[in-house]
Amino acid sequence: MIEEKDLFKPEEKRYRILMASDFFYPNVGGVENHIFQLSQCLIKRGHKVVVCTHQYKKRKGIRYMTNGLKVYYIPKQPTFRQTTLPTLLNSLPMFRNIMIRERIDIVHGHQATSCICHETITCAREMGIKTVFTDHSLFSFNEIGSFNLHKVSNYSLAEINHVICVSHTGKENTSLRAKIHPIKVSVIPNAIDASQFTPDPSKKTPGEITIVVMSRHTYRKGVDLLIQLIPIVCKKVPNAKFVIGGDGPNRVNIEEMREKYNLHDRIEMLGFVPHELVRNVLTRGDIFLNTSLTEAFCIAIVEAASCGLFVVSTAVGGVPEVLPSHMIKFAKPDAEQLAQAVIDSIGPSQEVDPWLFHSQVKNMYNWDDVAERTEAVYDKIQFDVQQPLVNRIHRYFNCGTWASKAFCFALALQFLFMLILEWLMPANEVDIAPDFPLKQFLKNKDKLNQSWTKSYKVIERANEK
Repeated sequence: MIEEKDLFKPEEKRYRILMASDFFYPNVGGVENHIFQLSQCLIKRGHKVVVCTHQYKKRKGIRYMTNGLKVYYIPKQPTFRQTTLPTLLNSLPMFRNIMIRERIDIVHGHQATSCICHETITCAREMGIKTVFTDHSLFSFNEIGSFNLHKVSNYSLAEINHVICVSHTGKENTSLRAKIHPIKVSVIPNAIDASQFTPDPSKKTPGEITIVVMSRHTYRKGVDLLIQLIPIVCKKVPNAKFVIGGDGPNRVNIEEMREKYNLHDRIEMLGFVPHELVRNVLTRGDIFLNTSLTEAFCIAIVEAASCGLFVVSTAVGGVPEVLPSHMIKFAKPDAEQLAQAVIDSIGPSQEVDPWLFHSQVKNMYNWDDVAERTEAVYDKIQFDVQQPLVNRIHRYFNCGTWASKAFCFALALQFLFMLILEWLMPANEVDIAPDFPLKQFLKNKDKLNQSWTKSYKVIERANEK
């Protein structure tokens, strides 16, 4: 909980930020956690933050979260992997209304696969609002799905004020596929709340080497590598045990391998593990194993190192940038080499000082630092000037022979549609939403806690009677 003394002075520059993405709570994942934690730290620094996402089953409308974080669960149904269907004009009136009501200065979109992210950025572009985009993933250049995604990024990010990537590898990937000059791309890594990932050596089983795996069981996460290397490690290391958390379409393949090699006592399948319980699983281990085939950052290995585990990982994407060499051992995405890396790491894992690892990770990755660097990006883009329509159209001519013509048509159509909306629903007639009284809330929270405690006691007494 933020304390009143932690807030910045009111005379400092204060932005009104709209975080936009298909991925947010109650769904659980790296992007969802990133948006929430960054928003909380920006609120702590004196800014107003609003989140825009799609509805989750019955959760729709406006909700308030910790410290007055306002969330718009707009009436759009997710279709595939928690993403909504893209629209060109249908959602613009709704996004425009939200931005006017909340007096938004900056729209910050997250994740390239999010349609809400791209739609809010294009809407903000027509309204002259500054835009920032954070890319959390890597995408290939030889798949049809990725090719279509690159074209969408070409269009929505053509006039972006700034892009943030979580690794230098991600920066190169995003610059190439979205055709953005590297000078407009910054690298700000992910972070963790280290207080939630503390070591507990008493949870380890004496005489056993416990190897923890926490990931979705999908091809991209290297589940095929995991299936091949486990029998190799179990054969060469008699006291090795695997604790596997997570779920996914390939989970049945792991279970079949366990049946085939009769490894029921050596492989513990936990299934889906809620994020608040991940630390309890990690503290049981000596080694954390990551078999991903592509990763922009991999927050899981940071959480594991914070809990005092030695990490073994495939050397892919931005993973080699994340941890120093004394915390991690790399191998190529090959089952034999990865199994040997696990075996070679048994000795170093027994010599780890868990609290030293935790202290180092806490200093390297914290959300206050991420928020400060993100705020510096917000300060930088305030000097950007909105270009006239003619100059804007020229930016789309390098997006491909046919795509450039379609993009110019879409740009002109959106421009005209926004003029019609302004005529039908003038901005000065839209009701302005009041800000959450955070300082007043923090002043009165002790009184509120006391009154809530008294209410609970009255209810308990009534229940006893």
